[in-house]
Amino acid sequence: MNLQALEKSLYDLVTETSTNLPKDVRRAIKKAKEAENAGTRAAMSLDTITNNIAMAEDNVSPICQDTGLPTFKIYTPVGVNQLEIKAAIKKAIIDTSADAKLRPNAVDSLTGENSGNNIGEGLPVMKFEQWENDYITIKLILKGGGCENKNIQYSLPTELEGLGRAGRDLDGIRKCILHSVYQAQGQGCSAGFIGVGIGGDRSSGYDLAKEQLFRHVEDTNPNPELAQLEDYVVKTSNTFGIGTMGFGGEATLLGCKIGVMHRIPASFYVSVAYNCWAYRRMAIDINPETGEIIKWHYQDGEKITFKDDQVAATTEETSTNVVELTAPITEEQIRALKVGDVVSITGRMFTGRDAIHHHLMSHDAPVDLNGQVIYHCGPVMAKDAEGNWTVKAAGPTTSIREEPYQGDIMKKFGIRAVIGKGGMGPKTLKALGEHGGVYLNAIGGAAQYYADCIKGVDGVDLMEFGIPEAMWHLNVEGFTAVVTMDSHGNSLHADVDKSSLDKLSKHAERVF
Repeated sequence: MNLQALEKSLYDLVTETSTNLPKDVRRAIKKAKEAENAGTRAAMSLDTITNNIAMAEDNVSPICQDTGLPTFKIYTPVGVNQLEIKAAIKKAIIDTSADAKLRPNAVDSLTGENSGNNIGEGLPVMKFEQWENDYITIKLILKGGGCENKNIQYSLPTELEGLGRAGRDLDGIRKCILHSVYQAQGQGCSAGFIGVGIGGDRSSGYDLAKEQLFRHVEDTNPNPELAQLEDYVVKTSNTFGIGTMGFGGEATLLGCKIGVMHRIPASFYVSVAYNCWAYRRMAIDINPETGEIIKWHYQDGEKITFKDDQVAATTEETSTNVVELTAPITEEQIRALKVGDVVSITGRMFTGRDAIHHHLMSHDAPVDLNGQVIYHCGPVMAKDAEGNWTVKAAGPTTSIREEPYQGDIMKKFGIRAVIGKGGMGPKTLKALGEHGGVYLNAIGGAAQYYADCIKGVDGVDLMEFGIPEAMWHLNVEGFTAVVTMDSHGNSLHADVDKSSLDKLSKHAERVF
């Protein structure tokens, strides 16, 4: 095999997967957008999402800053050297990481050290199978941490909140799948897709669930009962009112794919792999002699570019009534905000994720944070020709991970606003009221949209934590987000959780 050509093919696969959503996913997002009620927060979110999709393709930059954990599934003819393919995959991962098509995400689980190139023990994930075909097929999925953390596994029988007992039958499976959608809320960047694995053991069940995510969004399950269940789950989930980003709305789930395998009598698992709207998976067929691509998968049907939507979204944004804020922000300005307000921030903000929050609990801040904004974001960064840092992708990460720290840190350092996605819990909400703070929900996955709002990088601290976890000083202009937790004890996330649980409970009765 021509290894240089193979490396080029794999580089192209990784780049395409990270920057250009497949046609079937685009059509699903368009369908959701058309079903949404105009003028709502969910509609605004979908405008931002489709704008972001077009920008990522034009810029050949990551759709979402969290480029996830690269997982490859490789099918090879008998006699193909799999060791050469492994080496070529690692080379492609290193090169795409260096070119800012991937964010460095490989972290040592014991030391916390980031390898800087997405290579580490067990990473990237590579799973090989032999087959009788005379060509190689390589599938890749980039599944970010926000949606990965909303994966869930059920051991039947079990009791489910809102649904009651789920037994070892098709109706019990139905209840588990519906509950999996409810529990994800907006933290997994809804509207999303789910892959479901029925049976197996704990590990093979999750493998089967993730394998379903390689199916075509518009295919039909060959098992009639599962085909019926897939359709039912999507339609029913979209009555929950969770909506895009958990803001409420008509689109909560865009696809459900279910696979089944045998199990041992003592165990009955239902495993669910949740995937965000930024459904980044692609596959290619490769000539085993030349190493060149002979076919791209997911290329059938119409490609929705969303180019016309960009113009419409821009027009709507200029006419939307927003609250203009310039950092540093006063307590008076914060207490004037209420849930549902849209804000536009100009000035300085600082990124801070898991490592920063843990660090600030027992250390002084490297900068004065009084009146400032913390952005839950691990950006994709690159250096320009002059050696200056530039932001290639910068959407929000899931905020709930910072719940143990956030309220204490806001009060300790005088932070007035926190930006993230998916909302936070009661401890943070209580602190917002006591201190005079606000939580702002940005649009998860919209990494190009928000990178465009960042006009410069003014500095960086704590780089020892790695690029995603460092504290970046960002100069922003017109950075738009929605108030979803205010200083008056109101939380949109808690409200949507309660109302969606009520709607979920209406589906407790047996259907199948």
